[in-house]
Amino acid sequence: MPRILAPSYVGFRGSWVRHDVIAGLTVWAVLVPESLAYAGLAGVPPVTGLYAAVPSLLLYSLLGTSRHLVVSPMSATAALSAGVVAVVAPKGDPAAYIALSTTLALATGVVALAAGALRLGFLASFISEPVLKGFIIGMALTIMIGQVPALLGIEKGHGNFFEKLASVITHLGGVDLLTIAVGGGCLALVLVLKRFIPLLPGSLLVALASIGAVFLFDLDKHGLEIVGHIDSGLPHLGLPDISGKDFLDLLGPSIGVMLLGFAEGLGAAKTYAAKQGYSIDPNRELLGLGVANLGAGLASGMVVNGSLSKTAVNGSAGAKSQVSAITAALLTVVTLLFLTGLFQKLPEATLAAVVIAAVLELIDFRALRRLWRVQSGRVAKIYQLTARIDFVAAVAALIGVLVFDTLPGLIIGIAVSLALLIARTSRPHIASLAPVGDEPNRLWVDISRHPGNPSLPGVLAVRVESALLFANADYVRDRINELAADVDDLRVVVLDGRSTPLIDLTAASMLVQLRADLNARGVELVLAGNVGRVRDVLATAEVGSEPLLRTTLDEAADSPSRQPADPSPGTGDPPRSE
Repeated sequence: MPRILAPSYVGFRGSWVRHDVIAGLTVWAVLVPESLAYAGLAGVPPVTGLYAAVPSLLLYSLLGTSRHLVVSPMSATAALSAGVVAVVAPKGDPAAYIALSTTLALATGVVALAAGALRLGFLASFISEPVLKGFIIGMALTIMIGQVPALLGIEKGHGNFFEKLASVITHLGGVDLLTIAVGGGCLALVLVLKRFIPLLPGSLLVALASIGAVFLFDLDKHGLEIVGHIDSGLPHLGLPDISGKDFLDLLGPSIGVMLLGFAEGLGAAKTYAAKQGYSIDPNRELLGLGVANLGAGLASGMVVNGSLSKTAVNGSAGAKSQVSAITAALLTVVTLLFLTGLFQKLPEATLAAVVIAAVLELIDFRALRRLWRVQSGRVAKIYQLTARIDFVAAVAALIGVLVFDTLPGLIIGIAVSLALLIARTSRPHIASLAPVGDEPNRLWVDISRHPGNPSLPGVLAVRVESALLFANADYVRDRINELAADVDDLRVVVLDGRSTPLIDLTAASMLVQLRADLNARGVELVLAGNVGRVRDVLATAEVGSEPLLRTTLDEAADSPSRQPADPSPGTGDPPRSE
């Protein structure tokens, strides 16, 4: 099949069909109850999740580059949809809320298609893994506390995580024992099945068991809340009944929804592509996400994105291509046509248990501890707060979600990550170096890490562990001047360029000034080991003429001293002093 039409089918083999059908059946067993639950999380009727699943599974398979990714309603984007729509939807108008939720899917699809057409797949890099980790943990906690009332049979609270938590605590006196028994039992059973028999569709088995209990014991007549009527049949196709202004109001927030869904789906797609030895095209993934959301919106559905959990189920069940997703879509159509009556007796507490079990594994505090430890010790002393840039960014996103809600939390995490990156870039570590071993080809090491190695007399060798840019040029010059002032009988300063991959014009001009500062004290500045891009910029800025550049640190350390009265090479002017 041509790659332009269906990249995920390249190399398709007929022997894969049996594996894909089995995997599709397994995915369907998980997808149906979770789609019903995530629709409730988004604040729309449960059947909306099934409406969205069918076109998203089919349309992504036409453009996506992953053979394993399952695109359907997901917890994070469902919760984000609820937060976005609640701001613009008129109070007390459920029909308008549903229409706006569908419109958000359309807006997200348009934004994703535009981003894919403009080849903006690199946008995913602006959401770092730590930011996404902190955001997902915050989302998972918020989702869980939002489902607790349905699990306990108490009134649902509103607001941020802490306001919902306070509402749960204040209403604990009104819990319903029957609801707790059903919800708690379902949650425990899902977790046990997931832990000990992961290949079984625990969510579906628990849903069917709870439906059977309702039928047998008339639990709904004893006060147990159930899903209630679910429209059978296929969805209405077409645009929702909204105005152009409503669409424009949702276009801005849909960018955040798209970024989150794209980042999560791309991560899942890359994980399984790496395992199976094929590649993922981020720009085609944007197009796949776009058409999936457009299809969901035109089918009266909700926002969708690539699902890490269901993709894991798909891969574990032996999927080889997107035929598994098509199989799951066809089985979902069968569910809409013939099985909706069965799910009408599904307890709300069971749906809450399914959601909580699905997001529980996303609360990865061990990852936060790992982010804290990875930059501890010597690096933390060098960079202080910015040494733990990943940990700080993750916690910022986590707290942002818990306090300010979903989209602001994501924006806060990205902003803090970029701010800390700029801070770290502006104050790079500058290491003083000492030689180890005998000439030639001595190894030059950081003196702070190897204090037993003395530096060469009259030589200051330094390494700037960063690119040289306008943001750090003044700091680098001042720091090297400080280090030079502490060396007795200094004759040469050697700047090791092997750890400096690039330089801009501001930093090149800084080196001219630094050389002049040192020349005024009878000290030469010599650059060694610079990469080609750095040499090109230095030559253009008239800093790169010999004997300023040397091939190795040993050659640079042997450079002769200069007198203060000598002109600066390449300028014809007397040396300048600060």
